[in-house]
Amino acid sequence: MKVIRSVIASLAISLTATTVSAAEMNCHGPGNVEDFRYSWRLRGGLSWIAGLVFPTSGTGELRTVFPTPEDRSINSELVISSADQRSGFYIYQTQMDETGERTLMTYHGYAWRNKSRKERTVFDYIKRLAHIHKETPEKQWDKTEPLPSDTLRDVLTAIYYLRRNATTIQAPIVTQIYSDGHSYPVVFRPTERRTFTIEGKQVNALGFEIVDAPGGGKKKWPGGVKVWVSEDARRIPFRIEIQQSMASLQLDLQSVESCAFMASARADQLGR
Repeated sequence: MKVIRSVIASLAISLTATTVSAAEMNCHGPGNVEDFRYSWRLRGGLSWIAGLVFPTSGTGELRTVFPTPEDRSINSELVISSADQRSGFYIYQTQMDETGERTLMTYHGYAWRNKSRKERTVFDYIKRLAHIHKETPEKQWDKTEPLPSDTLRDVLTAIYYLRRNATTIQAPIVTQIYSDGHSYPVVFRPTERRTFTIEGKQVNALGFEIVDAPGGGKKKWPGGVKVWVSEDARRIPFRIEIQQSMASLQLDLQSVESCAFMASARADQLGR
């Protein structure tokens, strides 16, 4: 998977309930590509402080490419650009196995003014090792760490898992989230349902959240995720909020350019 941009650390994603207007429900396009477009802004009491360092609004795109005969992995990317499309961006990428159950590679970072940072981790499940590469304008370094025995998911893989299993998750699931070079014990759990309005039509949405696991000790995850996905086969993420200590990054769905998730889900069910 090609990476041409720098990356931001530790994104945790949440969908909060609100009305989304003027979203185009387009399920055409390439049969193995899903593409959602968003607008975004910083939220939270201390967002003005974060705004001194990073952009405060702009556009976003969540794009996922599903397996082909040539490439059996699932590749997903979330790009969050500044309003002028030039002064800064965040990026988050993942490569999953073809079932979407675990992360094979994760990449995240940012570029803003004269600052940038990127980090890539490749998981070797046979040798149980994580190969980590980090870069800033001043230096770059590599390290290798042992993998925990549990299944690892980065944030994008976790969101994909919640979408894929939305109708079957009825109780909390204890698992691991991999974020910013570390794995943390977390809980995936259902939360309240909401209703969104798209093109004048109301669509029911299932709610989920990813939170730090009780008793996690020193390895407390500094993020938090809430996700509301449409109850229909498209599992559309209407709003994405990346929650951090000082502020949260809220993305509101503006259009659906293509939605291959439905075709991929049907193919997966037929293959079982």
